[in-house]
Amino acid sequence: MPPRSSRGAGRANRPRTPAGTALDAGLRLLGRRAHSRLELSRKLGRRGYPETEVRTALNRLTELGYLDDRAFAEGHVRRRKGGLGPLALSAELFARGVDRGVAAGALAAFDREAQLASATMLAERLYGLKPRSGYRETLDAIGPKLLRRGFSPGVASAACRAVSAGTSPEPEA
Repeated sequence: MPPRSSRGAGRANRPRTPAGTALDAGLRLLGRRAHSRLELSRKLGRRGYPETEVRTALNRLTELGYLDDRAFAEGHVRRRKGGLGPLALSAELFARGVDRGVAAGALAAFDREAQLASATMLAERLYGLKPRSGYRETLDAIGPKLLRRGFSPGVASAACRAVSAGTSPEPEA
């Protein structure tokens, strides 16, 4: 049996005392990427900071303008809208603790035309080098993938129609 490394041995048994303050840790986490208020609260709590210190740090970070759920949601939608539809984005934001009203405001900029453009680009990537086929085959192959990524049935259908129209074989003469 190989010898056990002393590194990490007994970590679960030791009480965890965080280094520094919750405010410092929050700033470090926000320096890596944006977080929602709830997401940052959970991370600080897992690091062992007391709830009162976490609440104080979150309030101070909000006062300083470093922690803003609305800005977080808008940035998240901007980054992820190329591969996900509004339903999936809304679910992701809700899972990260963003209020549904704030999420709806961030998703308002992702209008039907933008959704169709994203879904069409995604459908073209998914379609790849497959043999050319008609609308029905394209819809059967790609439609469910677009639905799983949070696009509405209407947008998925329109994207498949656009891809099949652009890739349908020329009639033989």
